[in-house]
Amino acid sequence: MSTLTGPLPGTERFSVLGKVQYWFACFFAVGWTGVVCGGLGVQFISWDYPCPLCMVQRMFMLLAALGAAYIVRRGMTGTVTGRDYMMGWGLALVAVMCGAFASWRQTMLHILPGDKGYGAPVLGLHMYVWAWILFMASVVAIGIVMAFAHSTADTTVPMRGTRGGQGAYGMAGRIVLGFLALVIAVNLVAVFLLEGFHWFLPDDPDRYRFFYDVGIMD
Repeated sequence: MSTLTGPLPGTERFSVLGKVQYWFACFFAVGWTGVVCGGLGVQFISWDYPCPLCMVQRMFMLLAALGAAYIVRRGMTGTVTGRDYMMGWGLALVAVMCGAFASWRQTMLHILPGDKGYGAPVLGLHMYVWAWILFMASVVAIGIVMAFAHSTADTTVPMRGTRGGQGAYGMAGRIVLGFLALVIAVNLVAVFLLEGFHWFLPDDPDRYRFFYDVGIMD
């Protein structure tokens, strides 16, 4: 009988479905990290300052990516248990559900007729509406992955190539974790520059308060 910490039935070898599970975790982490990069691009290129709810949504996006990244990191050790899969996808599910509520809340604040919304629209919809769509799509995706985890999850991930060097799985894992760490660091700096030496971010930011706090700008 298998346990949460032992091999799942029929997963002694790294199957095709097991590859799908690992690559989906990589794709999920990179996907949400890329969405945050899009928000940073709008912030720094279009000079569109994110509001507190925008930053909350970014944090939940990165938390969702961290849930999938947990699975990727465990896979890089060569072994992933059933508990690892449930831990990673469970954390990601909580993050996308909370993020969906935050984006829904911001959408409801601007739903009245005549309200132009916060920020410039992207492809006809505001970014918080796109965020809600992506969060809800992720809920469905995680639900499907967890429903079929008994046949798509493997316990052994080949981290070495055929000639003993680093395999594609290990290289992909390093890229995913490095990309996520870089974007988290950039986002932390962006938040600090916006908030400066204050406890709260204004509801409608209009400048990077750090530069005013230190006297660089008046």
